Amino acid sequence: MIIIGIDPGYERLGIAILQKKPGEKKEKVLYSDCFKTSAKIPFDERLLFLGNEFELLVKKYKPEVLSIETLFFTNNQKTAMKVAEVRGALLYQAKKAGLSIKEFTPLQVKVAVSGYGRGDKKQVADMVCKLVVIEKEIKHDDEYDAIAIALTAFATR
Repeated sequence: MIIIGIDPGYERLGIAILQKKPGEKKEKVLYSDCFKTSAKIPFDERLLFLGNEFELLVKKYKPEVLSIETLFFTNNQKTAMKVAEVRGALLYQAKKAGLSIKEFTPLQVKVAVSGYGRGDKKQVADMVCKLVVIEKEIKHDDEYDAIAIALTAFATR
């Protein structure tokens, strides 16, 4: 089984592709990254870039499931709306590609990965490193979050 995990955002979008083969004890990270877009670029171009990158990864890795974090509302409505637009574009592409979709709250992800819903980013990152095989250096929290979101989908299957 291959699952693509998304930590949604438009300035930084965490993305990870995990695989677990029958008989293996741990999931393996096939790919992870943090896609960054510049505030100097119009939002529609940023959205197009993120959508195109997602589409390329779906074609290359052929995941069966998209695991994505639900929108966490902040005080900044403008930011929340733009993140919602990114989520909408990715959900559309995932469904169009035939992926099943699993959505999780930040609390659900933290409980699934660390066993504690109020854990901080460091606790989640530490647990991710213990739970999966990672063969590269992770540079951004967004990547750890995307891996954790994909792990949550594995845990709920």
